[in-house]
This record gives sequence, C-alpha cells and structure tokens, in this order.
Amino acid sequence: MIEVKRSTKETQIELGLDINGDAKDKNINTGLPFFDHMLDQLASHAGWNMQLQVTADLEVDDHHGIEDVAICLGEAFYQAWQQAMPAQRYGQRLLPMDEALTQCAVDLCGRPYAVIDLPFSQPMLGGINTEMWEHFFYTFSINSKITLHLKNQYFRNNHHLIESAFKAMAYALKEALSPVAGERSTKGVL
Repeated sequence: MIEVKRSTKETQIELGLDINGDAKDKNINTGLPFFDHMLDQLASHAGWNMQLQVTADLEVDDHHGIEDVAICLGEAFYQAWQQAMPAQRYGQRLLPMDEALTQCAVDLCGRPYAVIDLPFSQPMLGGINTEMWEHFFYTFSINSKITLHLKNQYFRNNHHLIESAFKAMAYALKEALSPVAGERSTKGVL
C-alpha cells in the first residue's frame, strides 16, 4: 500500500493506494458524494484498493479538494507504476456507457501530458462544477507523470459522459500495467 498525505490551509488528505489490492476493499470519503462515486468507479474497474479520507474547504467551492485529491492520487500512482515495471506501458479503451462513447489512451512514460475533451452540456453535475473534471484528469496525469488522452465521442447524458471517462481511464491504466517481459522502450529506460 502506497501512502500519500497532503496538508494545506485548504485540505487535509490521507490516501492509501494498492494497484494490486482487492478492489472490494475501498473506503472513499471526499465530502463530495458524486466525486466519491467517480473515484469508486475508477478503483473498482482498475482493480485497486483505495483508502481515501479528505477534509476540504467545501464552503469555498469544490476546486481545492478535487485538485488536491488528483495531486495525491497522481503521486501515489506514479510510485505504483514505477514499482510495476516492466509493464505493458501503453493502454487504451473505447468505452460505451449507454448513449455515451468515450476513448482513453495512456502511456506510462514519465513524460506528463494531457489532452482532455469532455464537452459537458451543463455547468454543474452532482453538485460539482463540470470544469473540474478536466482539471482532475489533467492534474492526475501531470502528477503521475503519464501521457493521458481522454476524449468523449458523443453523449446525451452528462452523468454517462463523466462516468464513461473514469471507467475508460480505469481500463486503459489496467492494460498499461499488465506485466510484460523486458523494457517497453527502444531507449532502454523510460
């Protein structure tokens, strides 16, 4: 179990992440039930044990808590994928969720980059500003030092749009972490 703690004037976070753990053994409490639901989808479909307790200044807004969770989760995932090497490195998923179709591709490469295209049709979802979802994925990718491409192809329901994004990333990361013999770079090292 990789543990990351973060304490600022805005948030206090304690995170435990085991990418080889039992996905049924999760305890996620961010103070934002819809965010908890999305993180539960990520952990469940990626096959992770995630223990997360967050106290954030939600009286201000949702930004600090979501951003700091993405920082901590990214830092923990970076440590996890470093320990998992050699792994497949690349992962991708085209994920349907009812009328929504979302594509995700990842590269566990140590070169952080993110291209996120999630075209919400409303400003709020589950009590969270929809702009925060792009910020969450961007912040996670930068702190985990991965390349992340996440694009919704089409949707009608905003809930399905974001849930398909979390699930697509979960399966892409799971594929990228698959064990493989030898290094996955012509450079000899990532």
